[in-house]
Amino acid sequence: MGRTIFVYEFLTAGGCWSLGDKAPSGSLLAEGRAMRDALARDFVAMGEVESLLLMHDGRLTEPTLPKQQLFVASSKDDAQRHFQRLAAEATATVVIAPEFSQLLWQRVKWAEEAGAKLLSPASELVKLASDKQRTAEHLAEHGVRVPQGISFSGMPTGFEKGLFPAVLKPNDGCGSLHVRRVKSAADFEMVDWSQAFRWRLEEFIPGIAVSVAIIGGTTGFVCLAPCEQVLSSDGQFSYWGGRAPLPAHLAKRATTLAQSAAGVLPKMRGWIGIDMVLGSAENGASDFVIEINPRLTTSYIGLRRICKQNLAQVMWQAAAGETVELSYKAGRIEFLSDGAIREFTASSSQTIPLESVSS
Repeated sequence: MGRTIFVYEFLTAGGCWSLGDKAPSGSLLAEGRAMRDALARDFVAMGEVESLLLMHDGRLTEPTLPKQQLFVASSKDDAQRHFQRLAAEATATVVIAPEFSQLLWQRVKWAEEAGAKLLSPASELVKLASDKQRTAEHLAEHGVRVPQGISFSGMPTGFEKGLFPAVLKPNDGCGSLHVRRVKSAADFEMVDWSQAFRWRLEEFIPGIAVSVAIIGGTTGFVCLAPCEQVLSSDGQFSYWGGRAPLPAHLAKRATTLAQSAAGVLPKMRGWIGIDMVLGSAENGASDFVIEINPRLTTSYIGLRRICKQNLAQVMWQAAAGETVELSYKAGRIEFLSDGAIREFTASSSQTIPLESVSS
């Protein structure tokens, strides 16, 4: 009997019904659609896949993916009912959703309660990583470098001046939503404090923004090739895309830091993104982990094009406890957040050897 794979991506699957009646749109929708389509095609390419189960927000254009079965969500109740049934019936399930307002955690809990075989992170890791302050404290307690920071609700009344320049972000935020750089206490006057957020204010770390994806399984995890992140320079850190591979000396530093962080995270399973900044110190002493993304990240779009292995299959194998090995095509790739790809082939480019590391 063939496998049935349930790929759930919040924005395209009708998740926005839980936030009101407004249909999803804009760059986040494009990013979500690109991740869903790339992952779905890779699962089908594995072979032995009988059907690809997709929930679909009926207000959006229908996808045209191979072996797809669509289940239209036209209300909040529709969305929850379809999700729970498909998670229970599918051979395997991947959940992709924003961390804010416990959206990701709630759906992972639904899947676990339905007895789903999850190929994405468990609720324990999602709950930790969705709280940026708690994540930073957890990593720091285990000797992983993170920016100094504090968490608070409402309008601030005063902070230590030594923290500036700093970055202000929602404590359960996703991506760059409502993130901004604040150069001094006076910059707080420009913040919209009517937003009912719990905030994290952390020191600004200068350097190269990098992401390292991890695929975890029952026997350990493997680091993928680190990607440089392309972010806006307007102080809001909007994510535009990425490029890979990094120069070898930077890739080694990024991988070392990612391994340190991943090694202290609970129940590593599926795709996890580790965002970091590589500072000016050649020995890595000024490299810091910024946050953990407990879900598929946009770097999947680029990494699947340079990795010789099918990354969806690698996720499947890792979850089954199999040993996984990764190798890369020569050349350089640049990708945009909406899935657009620019590739450059150069004989001088080298792949980055990565090894499995037990967690």
